[in-house]
Amino acid sequence: MKTNKEFKARVIATHGKHQFVKKDNGETFEATRRGKKKDVVVGDIVLCLQTSTEQVSIEKIEPRKSLLYRSDELRTKPLAANIDQVALVFATRPSYNKQFIWKAILAAHAADIPMLIIRNKKDFIDDNETVKPFIEQLKELGAKVVEVSATSQPQETEDVLKPLFADKVTLLIGQSGMGKSTILNLLVKDAEQRTQEYSKALNLGKQTTTSTRWFDYGKDGAIVDSPGFQEFGLAHLTLNDIMSGIPEVRDRVEHCRFTNCRHLEEPGCAIKLAVENGEIDLERYSFYKGLANAAINSSKMN
Repeated sequence: MKTNKEFKARVIATHGKHQFVKKDNGETFEATRRGKKKDVVVGDIVLCLQTSTEQVSIEKIEPRKSLLYRSDELRTKPLAANIDQVALVFATRPSYNKQFIWKAILAAHAADIPMLIIRNKKDFIDDNETVKPFIEQLKELGAKVVEVSATSQPQETEDVLKPLFADKVTLLIGQSGMGKSTILNLLVKDAEQRTQEYSKALNLGKQTTTSTRWFDYGKDGAIVDSPGFQEFGLAHLTLNDIMSGIPEVRDRVEHCRFTNCRHLEEPGCAIKLAVENGEIDLERYSFYKGLANAAINSSKMN
């Protein structure tokens, strides 16, 4: 029986060509994108056309207030839309990747989305001294950092994170094994049950663990859980994005000899001088050089 009824809904889960949308009144539907496009992201507000009691097609995506994505030379991977902050979880065990975290901060800056860093497993006290300089560096880069132990100190962890997540739409990201799922289950008590519901509705079985999902949180907030991944590509960023997103570079560019200085091989470069004087960490400068050269090479090819 056809109804041809239009309504707006939130995309709360995606997997391939399958979407799961929810109306304000809580009704949920399996949906497909008109024209088989793959441009729908969790968090999107979409205009849907209900052609039967069970079938919904996504006709249009409403304008987004924010979008975070990662990319490499081959493709772009949107992570979530209409989010208020990004919360990145890392831990010293298994070992964390500094560049992954730096890249996530840079991507969030380019998307104009605040970043929260959650250092999990702080109960590994033997690691505290070695990780302390990195945490201080993250704070200097403009990220808010909190330290928790989600498994050994669940109540304390919830008390720390609850006010930081309240009334916000938060995208939860991190490398595999850092405790992201443990934190989600602490904050969203029925997360596992709702994951199973998504799985059943999308007929995906265990594959849903590789999908991004939206969980309502509190009165007006939500937590968007993304699958763990090991690389955070930034192929979509321009050289200007990179320079403006790295504070050590951004704060010194006006002192360079040339206004179009790329801070690589140019004479009279204030950034290179700061590296030589020990004012900029050599590892951070190498990080900048790698991204800058990639952006320059990409612009030459386009």
